[in-house]
Amino acid sequence: MLRLLGWLFGFGMFLALGGVAAGAVYLATVSAQLPDYTVLQDYQPPVTTRVHAADGTLLAEYARERRLFQPVETVPPLVVEAFLSAEDKDFFNHNGIAIDGVVRAVRDNVLARLDGNNAIQGGGSSITQQVAKNFLLTSEQTWDRKIQEAILALRIESTFTKNKILELYLNEIFLGLNSYGVAAAALNYFDKALYQLTLPEAAYIAALPKGPNNYHPFRRTEAAIERRNWVIDRMVENGYVSYEEASLAKQEPLNVIPRAAGSQLYSAEYFTEEVRRELAKLYGEDQLYGGGLSVRTTLEPRLQEYARRALMDGLIEFDRGRGFRGPVASVEIGEDWGLAVAAIEPLSDVPEWQLAVVLEVGNNEARIGLRPDDDVDGAVATSRIEGVLSGPEIRWVSQAVQNILNVGDVVYVSQVPGKDGIYTLEQVPEIEGALVAMDPRTGRVLAMVGGFSFAESEFNRATQALRQPGSSFKPIVYAAALDNGYTPASVVLDAPVEVRMGDGSVWRPENYSQEFFGPQTLRRGIERSRNVMTVRLARDIGMPLIADYAQLFGIYDNMQPVLAMALGAGETTALRMTAAYATIANGGRKIVPTLIDRIQDRYGATVFRHDQRLCDGCASQDWHGQGEPRIVDNRPQVLDPMTAYQITSMMEGVVQRGTGTAARALNRPVAGKTGTTNDYKDAWFVGFTPELAVGVYVGYDQPRSMGSSSTGGGMAVPIFTDFMANALQGKPATPFNVPAGMSTAWINPSTGVKAFEGEAAIAEAFKPGTGPNLMTSVIGLDVQAFDAIQREQMMQQQYGGSFRTTRPSGGGTFLDPSLSAPQSLVD
Repeated sequence: MLRLLGWLFGFGMFLALGGVAAGAVYLATVSAQLPDYTVLQDYQPPVTTRVHAADGTLLAEYARERRLFQPVETVPPLVVEAFLSAEDKDFFNHNGIAIDGVVRAVRDNVLARLDGNNAIQGGGSSITQQVAKNFLLTSEQTWDRKIQEAILALRIESTFTKNKILELYLNEIFLGLNSYGVAAAALNYFDKALYQLTLPEAAYIAALPKGPNNYHPFRRTEAAIERRNWVIDRMVENGYVSYEEASLAKQEPLNVIPRAAGSQLYSAEYFTEEVRRELAKLYGEDQLYGGGLSVRTTLEPRLQEYARRALMDGLIEFDRGRGFRGPVASVEIGEDWGLAVAAIEPLSDVPEWQLAVVLEVGNNEARIGLRPDDDVDGAVATSRIEGVLSGPEIRWVSQAVQNILNVGDVVYVSQVPGKDGIYTLEQVPEIEGALVAMDPRTGRVLAMVGGFSFAESEFNRATQALRQPGSSFKPIVYAAALDNGYTPASVVLDAPVEVRMGDGSVWRPENYSQEFFGPQTLRRGIERSRNVMTVRLARDIGMPLIADYAQLFGIYDNMQPVLAMALGAGETTALRMTAAYATIANGGRKIVPTLIDRIQDRYGATVFRHDQRLCDGCASQDWHGQGEPRIVDNRPQVLDPMTAYQITSMMEGVVQRGTGTAARALNRPVAGKTGTTNDYKDAWFVGFTPELAVGVYVGYDQPRSMGSSSTGGGMAVPIFTDFMANALQGKPATPFNVPAGMSTAWINPSTGVKAFEGEAAIAEAFKPGTGPNLMTSVIGLDVQAFDAIQREQMMQQQYGGSFRTTRPSGGGTFLDPSLSAPQSLVD
């Protein structure tokens, strides 16, 4: 018997040793396949990039996984307690494996086997095991993976602190609605920061790791509330909250308010999209959507709203003059008209308007049903609101309502102010445009609108639309002349000129009025936008010089040096034109426009700063009686400051006496220039005050004529004026700075010579060493033209000045076979 017992004992020991050996081999095999867990020390999860306005307003967020990294020290205790209660109550006490969880998991798996279910049952994983799985392993349900998870958990616990493990977990866990980590979940579910969460809100987020779709706030509301309340009960058991607090919390609804993605400021979509493109170009898509960049832009929300409103109003006013084009759509009116109109998506960035369906028409009015809003869960709201579309309130349509609308037509409407339930008809304009507002001292873009509606068209007319600037380019020609020997009182002949083209054809530029006015000062030429004078001036100073200036000002990268370009025949953008005028406004310092002030990485280190000026004395550690730090402007000087003031003064005349007189309503110093291209396809006004430089462009996306008299002065200047009136409201009128050393003389505006007592006169600024002439010297004056002028003067004397020769004979002929055929431009 003893021998038998000894044999059995030996056999058992052999089996045990064999089992141990087999287990060791198995563990060694499994361990050999484990990933390197030490990478967690330097792990950088993809983090949402956030874009802010200049005042800190959140503009947009960009992420593939919406995650905001939250250091564990800043996570509120309430949130930590909720997650510990839901996932691992003994987290701070075990060594990586929760024994009670393992026992529970073994029990569940054994019971499942007895029922014939061979699938591995979930549960039992500690927070540390979940970190191992989420960061280092796959989600496959196998015994090998579970054992690898346990081994990694033990190793992680021996290497990292509990707080580090908890930080990794709380920032990595997927919680639904594309939310990764607790900070993102708080924003996406409740539009709150973590510290603002209430007990029921924190408990609901802690309920989600087991399966966000199983506890979806709208599709599975009852299950979500039940799971949330279970978490609250566990928090009571663990002593984190009182029974009374829990009872009140469990009575609360979920109160989930999903946070909208994309731009958070409805008027700034074009701006934020331009910033997104710039970030992608600077850092690449991976950094943009996962680098956790913090971007402070130049946008001023108040100015942005003014810019949007001014451009919209201008486009709408023009479009209304072209009549009503018809409804947005037509639908069948069934038992529920609300569902029919709800199927049509409105323009999300035009909240002033609503879609409505016509329910009944007659007697110059229509009964309409307003498109119902979507509930927070995305379903169509059950409420149905009706109103009246009143014919007398649609003043821009000459026909009766019943003649332009039918039952089932879907149109845009807006409520008539002060008249409840009464609406007027709206229409999305075909005409488009852009407005750019810039700080002329720094190039910071304070506002940008790239079209009527970003929701309708994402094409940014401020930065992407290449259009001919027309006469708004002329100040660059005149600035080049002033920088090279001319004065504002220099006289250029306004008389016919011919340019022989390489193909033998002849280009005869004309003025907008199709008249010629003889000798004119440079000031008069820019104020009245004389095309022929500009061509003569450009020919005299040379187009290669003008091309150099255009490149220095950033309007063109490589301008073709042909005479037609002097009239704005090249293509550029509203942003570039505004930056060029800002260069003039700030005294000739090179302006590089920017939408971004500063970019910080996820750790707060500045990786980009637009302002590259030097600060002399800013690095001093302490004070030893030295003066204040001094900002050194190291930007290149591309225009003489005196020239900049001269051209600014001349463009003030454009507003006071020329083609931009509508801007006089601002009652402050304003300089600018209009532009209208051939056949009225493009209308421009670019102008500035000492505080703001603003460019306005109006035209069709597929260029076509906007109609006779659709000029920069008639279309773009009113938009500019509307914006400036709001943007500068309450600010004192500031005169333009006159550089030291300049002299002022009174000039006869007709002849350019020094004015005598009793004559019409205008104050003109001159550089040192220059001054008014005592007799007229005319640039471009030939014998035939001089004879014509003499004849005109004789006729004026004979007929009392009421006679004008509109097309005097003569004019130079300039042969240059290298010129390509230019386009004739106006204004």
